[in-house]
This record gives sequence, structure tokens and C-alpha cells, in this order.
Amino acid sequence: MGGVRLPVGSAGGTRRRDRLVRQRRTPRQTAPPRTARRRPLPTLLATLLIVVAAAFSSTAATSSVAAASAPRPLGQLVPVPAQVVPGGSPYAITSTTPVRVPGGSAEVRRIGAYLAELLRPATGYALPVTDRPGPGGIRLELGSRDRSLGEEGYRLRSTPGALTITARAPAGLFHGVQTLRQLLPDRIEADSRRKGPWKVAGGTVTDAPRYGYRGAMLDVSRHFFSVAEVKRYIDQLALYKVNKLHLHLSDDQGWRIAIDSWPRLATYGGSTEVGGGPGGYYTKAQYREIVRYAASRYLEVVPEIDLPGHTNAALASYAELNCDGVAPPLYTGTTVGFSSLCVPEPVTYDFVDDVLREVAALTPGKYLHIGGDEAHATSHEDYVAFMAKAQAVAGKYGRTVMGWHQLTGAVPVKGAVAQYWGYDRTGAAERKRVADAAKGGTKLVLSPADRVYLDMKYTKDTPLGLSWAGLVEVRRAYDWDPETYLEGAPQEAVLGVEAPIWTETLSNSTEIEKMAFPRLLGAAEIGWSPAAARDWETYKVRLAAQGPRLTGLGIDFYRSPQVDWGS
Repeated sequence: MGGVRLPVGSAGGTRRRDRLVRQRRTPRQTAPPRTARRRPLPTLLATLLIVVAAAFSSTAATSSVAAASAPRPLGQLVPVPAQVVPGGSPYAITSTTPVRVPGGSAEVRRIGAYLAELLRPATGYALPVTDRPGPGGIRLELGSRDRSLGEEGYRLRSTPGALTITARAPAGLFHGVQTLRQLLPDRIEADSRRKGPWKVAGGTVTDAPRYGYRGAMLDVSRHFFSVAEVKRYIDQLALYKVNKLHLHLSDDQGWRIAIDSWPRLATYGGSTEVGGGPGGYYTKAQYREIVRYAASRYLEVVPEIDLPGHTNAALASYAELNCDGVAPPLYTGTTVGFSSLCVPEPVTYDFVDDVLREVAALTPGKYLHIGGDEAHATSHEDYVAFMAKAQAVAGKYGRTVMGWHQLTGAVPVKGAVAQYWGYDRTGAAERKRVADAAKGGTKLVLSPADRVYLDMKYTKDTPLGLSWAGLVEVRRAYDWDPETYLEGAPQEAVLGVEAPIWTETLSNSTEIEKMAFPRLLGAAEIGWSPAAARDWETYKVRLAAQGPRLTGLGIDFYRSPQVDWGS
């Protein structure tokens, strides 16, 4: 299901993954036989040199084949794991390998089935999933007593006899499966059979995340993206252990989710997008499918209804939401800060209550994002009054309030989360206000625009994206630490990191991927890996090793000159 488009259409859907194409070598031509004759000395010397060179070439070729069949080093992962202890012979997946889920619950069995489905196309093996006891195979086991693993950590142990992933909770098993996937040759991502061997280096990986919130935001309001396109992005996020999908569901250019009590929000407010395209929206069933699919990849959906600004699509849909009672026209440009709900009117809060209630009912996650940014058309007094009431509504429906960091200009409720998107030119007073709120108990998710806004141009020549926060090359996106980024904010206030991608200039999955990759991998590592394990020099080598995997997944990523991607 691709979401409702107006008029009905499709935003693309899942593209087939690119297949690896092998070049055939031209057979060596055989020279016609010559009459034997005595060769002069120089010719004999030349012949000897050719023979020696051929011997060296044969040795090099043998070494090359051996290197190609050697398992990937245990530590060559993104995000880099907390602890790696290499040692012993590798484990090999073969045609007789089962996926064992001993005593596994239905959830563990589902993870086992997911793993088998990932591995079957390229290996060509049956990989049966079984809860029957037995030696060997790939084993997924819950029940680790290691408290340091938490809810998302895992331990992967590879020996010649078996490969075992253990965890305290299913999310940990799932993340361990992503590690196993990365430890296999890149060709494991192919959708048709490839040649083995399928070896995993011997040793143990013990891993757990640094932060509990590791997010990515997808703006579906400036341009609409189908259910299939959102699922594709979810799968890409899961590979790198991202665990939150923030969906920006409403803005001036489009309203993207059906609300039964205010139906014109979607049918009219969702009928366009930047540039005047057909727009679209998700029915409730389609939105539930996105939430379900994300949960199957252990991502929590964080829905955002941006208030009180960024609301032109809502204002155009219902005249009574405007202070003058006149609905403005639909908007397809990219200017921000011109729209506002009518704060004094009681109908505004009927609207807010209905919308947040219906969205909360559709979304089982912890958070409900109420925006709050760039409300330039709302007076400060009105902004403070509105955000107090909107936060109360979110709390009434059992959700933790999130808002952009401008929320700290009002009075954040206890337990609220402010998402900081400031950048180098953000004033010291604004930074201090956010840090002071954090000292007072407000939690923080860090999304500095000049570091992890994935729609910022890489260089001045990047054809897509924007540059208002600056140019963000791959190293700049990676080379920062959440613990020290916002001066004065206590470390314990930082919940984690989120990498947003805004879509003023992006209209399909190919364009999303060109801007997100490879910078998204850096954000994922910042959120997951211990600070002491991260540095640019080792990261750029591990990142380069991800290039063939991204290509195998059909991702046309930006090949930054700061990274040696090889031939």
C-alpha cells in the first residue's frame, strides 16, 4: 500500500536492488605453432623473465583469491562495537546450517525467520528455522545474565562449531543479527544466488548502545513518500541499529495523516506538496502498517504534528482555525514562519485535542512530538500559552512530550524532551536557554543542523539539498560528541541523537538516499558506540568497507573524497 495520493497515483515504491554483474574475461588467444629453432640469448633471457613474472602473478592471484574468501575482521563494523575479542577459526554457513531458536518465544522465532529470509537469496541454502535442540548452526538465545547488555545489547560468538547470538531482550537479538549480516561478505545482500564461502571470523563481539535514543527523521510533508518508500528507509535504518523513526507528518505544504474528526486535513490539506505536485496522505490503516513494520525492525515511530506554526495546510482546510475566519490558499513554496493557529480561539484546542488523541491512538510508542519551531507569526505570549495547553493534551493521552528546542522558550512540562537543532550561528543566549532547561530536568535529543541535518549540501556543487546551516561533508557529520556539544547541558540530560532529513528538494527514495548516505552511518555510530571507540581515521576505513554493501542494496550514495572508497 503506497498511501493515498491526490489524484490517486504512486510515489514510486520499492526499487529492486542492483545486482552485481561480473565481467567475463576474454579467453587468451593461442598463437599458431612455430617451427622449433635455436633462440638467441636475449630471447632466452626474456622468456625466463616472463616465466618468473608468471610465477609471481600466479602467487599474487592465489593470494587474491585467498583474501577474497577470508572472513571480514570482527571489528570492521558500523557502528563500531563496544568490545571485540578475535580468535579461533571462522564459522561457515553451509547448505546444512539451521537457524536454531531453542526454547524461543514467537518473537525470537520471528527474528530467526527474518534472518533466514535475509540469507537465503544469496546463499541458496534452505536455512530451516527450528526450536529443536541440536549442535551447531546459527543460534539465537534469550536469557543472558549480563546486565551490561541492557535491552538492546547482544553477544555474538563465532566458533567452527556454531555461531551464537545471546541477548537479554529480543531487540538485542535483532541488533546482533544486523552485526552478523555485516560480518558476512557484501554479496550476501544480493537477491539471487552468489558464490560462497559464507564465513564469519572467529571470536566474540560484545556490544550495547551508548544512548537509548538513536533516531532518524523523515519529512513526508514537504514531499509525500509512499508506504513502500518509508518501509525501504526503515530497513536501511535497521541495518545500522537506529531505533527511532520520527515522521514529520504536517507542515505548511501538506497534511499527511487521516484524522476522522477533521477529514479535510488529509483530503484537502494533503492534496499538494512543494512545487505543486499531487501530494498524498496515509490512511489510518496505512499508518498502522508503517508503525507495525517499524516495530518488526525494532524501531519506534515518533509522530510529529507541528504546532502552532507550520500549519498552513490545516488553516487552508478549515477557515475556523484562522483568527479572521478566512482560509488561506494551499501553499507549495519553501518559506517558513508565516503561519499560526489562532491561539485565543477555543476551537483551536478542540482541534489540537482531536488530532493528538487520534494520532496517539494510532501510535503505541512513548513519544508525541508537537513541533514548536519557527512560530514567528505567533507572539511570545501566545506561544507560551499555546505550548502549555498542547503539552497538557499530549500528557492527557499518556505520551511524553517532544518539541523542537524552541519549546524551552515556553515552560516545558516535567519529563519533556527538547530536540536541539541549533548550529554554529545559533546565538549564545539561545544555547544557554536550552542548557538551563536541561539543568532543570528537560531531556535533550541532539540534532545539530550543521552536523546531522542530512539535507544539507555536502559541498557547494551538490545538486540536491540546502545550505542555510552550512556545508556538511562526511567528516564534519561524524566528528562531534553529544556529551560535550552543548556547553552547560548535563551529560545525563542527553537521551541521544537524531539525524533529520527535510525534503524541500527531495522527492523520491533515490534522492533521499543520495543525501542520507553515508552521513547517516556516522550519526548511527555516534548514537551507538562508546566515545572512546570512535575516531575519524579508523571510521573512514570502516565506512569505505560499507561501500560495496550499500551498492549491493541499490543505494546510490555520495562518494565523499574524504574517504578512500577503492576502485
